[in-house]
Amino acid sequence: MVMTMNVAMLYSGGKDSNLALYRLAKEGHTIVALLSAVSKRDDSWMFHVPNVELCSIQADCLGIPWERIEVSGVKEDEVSELYSALSRLIGKLKIDAVGSGAIASNYQRERVAKTCSQLGLAALSPLWGMDERSMLWEMLSLSFEIYFTSVSAEGFGRNWLGRRLDDSTIGSLLKLNALYGINVSGEGGEYETFVADMPLFSKRIRILDSESKWVRNSGTWVIKKVELSEKAPQPIK
Repeated sequence: MVMTMNVAMLYSGGKDSNLALYRLAKEGHTIVALLSAVSKRDDSWMFHVPNVELCSIQADCLGIPWERIEVSGVKEDEVSELYSALSRLIGKLKIDAVGSGAIASNYQRERVAKTCSQLGLAALSPLWGMDERSMLWEMLSLSFEIYFTSVSAEGFGRNWLGRRLDDSTIGSLLKLNALYGINVSGEGGEYETFVADMPLFSKRIRILDSESKWVRNSGTWVIKKVELSEKAPQPIK
């Protein structure tokens, strides 16, 4: 039997943090807040960057309080900045644990675990070690609506920006894995995503306006305008 806890979720708005949140809720944990790290730079060593400010809208769709954590984007400094933020929020949110969407990258997982240990918190990574191909199929089976917001690896082109994850897309990712060795879940930083809908959302996010930016061999898809449509949250399977 899993001991249920009050969990603050490290939330990027992408597919992995949303599936991890879904899994933690399925285990009976209470998600007391979504914590989104917003980098002062255009990149970050530990955290997702594209469209992260839209996490506030996703939090509204989930009905969960959102906390914005500002980080420098500087390697290792982000760890101490996360520590400071969690120190400030533990009492306010009555946090027992911190959840993350780590799958195979030790860099973030080890640093989050160490920070949690220092603060007396549990570190929960419900996706850790899972088969990445199976996870993508699971998200589709749960009707996740996922879009590619950045690509930065050999084999990806401009046409991937704003592309929706579906059966065909997974097939393309598997081909890129065979040709170039990319990680099919993007865990190596090959791509990042945005979730416009998932079972626990009470509203669906419709993307009305966006802009693609491409520099040399990488690009980002910036979401500029959205609207919300009401929907019924789906029961956890």
